[in-house]
Amino acid sequence: MARLSLLDPTKTGREVQDLEKKLRHLVVGQDEAIHEIVRTYQTHLAGLSPSGRPIGNFLFLGPTGSGKTRVVEALAQSLLDDAKAVIKIDCAEFQHSHEVAKLIGSPPGYLGHRETHALLSQEALSRHHTEKIKVSLVLFDEIEKASDALWNLLLGILDKGILTLGDNRRVDFSSAMVFLTSNLGAAEMAALTSPRLGFHSHAGEDASSNQEVGDRMSRIGIAAARRKFTPEFINRLDKMVVFQPLGREELRKIVDIELEMVKERILNATAGKPFALSITDSAREFLLAEGTDARYGARHLKRAIERLLVQPLSNLMASGQIRRGDYIRVSHAAGSPFLSFCETGVSHAWEVASRAA
Repeated sequence: MARLSLLDPTKTGREVQDLEKKLRHLVVGQDEAIHEIVRTYQTHLAGLSPSGRPIGNFLFLGPTGSGKTRVVEALAQSLLDDAKAVIKIDCAEFQHSHEVAKLIGSPPGYLGHRETHALLSQEALSRHHTEKIKVSLVLFDEIEKASDALWNLLLGILDKGILTLGDNRRVDFSSAMVFLTSNLGAAEMAALTSPRLGFHSHAGEDASSNQEVGDRMSRIGIAAARRKFTPEFINRLDKMVVFQPLGREELRKIVDIELEMVKERILNATAGKPFALSITDSAREFLLAEGTDARYGARHLKRAIERLLVQPLSNLMASGQIRRGDYIRVSHAAGSPFLSFCETGVSHAWEVASRAA
């Protein structure tokens, strides 16, 4: 009798393991979204994705600043080495039927036909393909604001993976991952979680309580989507993911990620004149407090870092106060609206005006 070997269907390939590792390094607090993306991409790599439709159709729901767009950008960075390798359609710009011509081009005979270039052409989808990765990432942001004409286009893309342009050319979406984002249900979610968001999170909160709140938020988001969208649209989605609001620990990790990106920018900008940058815990906590709040999550964090850290650094570089080989220490004194920038080994420090607008 043949000996049976038990197989492990939860184990993924090395390529997908690398992708998941990169995504978890770039995205904080949204494990479900990462899991669904990785699962879908693994199916694609195995050649088992359904034929005649996109690789995956995802609807991301949740409050602003929770990372819905960030996940797609992180996927582009991880797969294609470019966070901007995403075809992003802001649906707020397509609230009227005639504006859809910007996506598919005007039909022959219409005024401006030759000057109108379709945003969703085959060339646009293939622009960021690499020799190894032939995947396109398409993001429809704030999908609930789309016009009926855009909805009709989307139904064809999500179901058949085909878009017909104004000049009757066809665009193949079978190698695309389509992401839709929406803030539907965000107000109800905020009312549910406001006592525990951001800096109001309590240490040692019961894990089961957190899980219960997360489950209730998911039910709120999915119910809001089902009220807004038609059954034929919902049936074309592979997965609806409700993004959870970010607590203090998650926001602190995001600060660390953003600061590492700033250090990379400094390294690239000062290739001939490098200097070292050290950011103290007090400075990180100050940036965290200035850049986040319960209503907007991490939405304003990048702006706070630009205003309070990057712009002052650029002034110090332009005025010659930072030189090649310097070691710059950034700190914050309690109660001060500024960050302090010190060149270690020098007896004076510069306190740079970075006051909020």
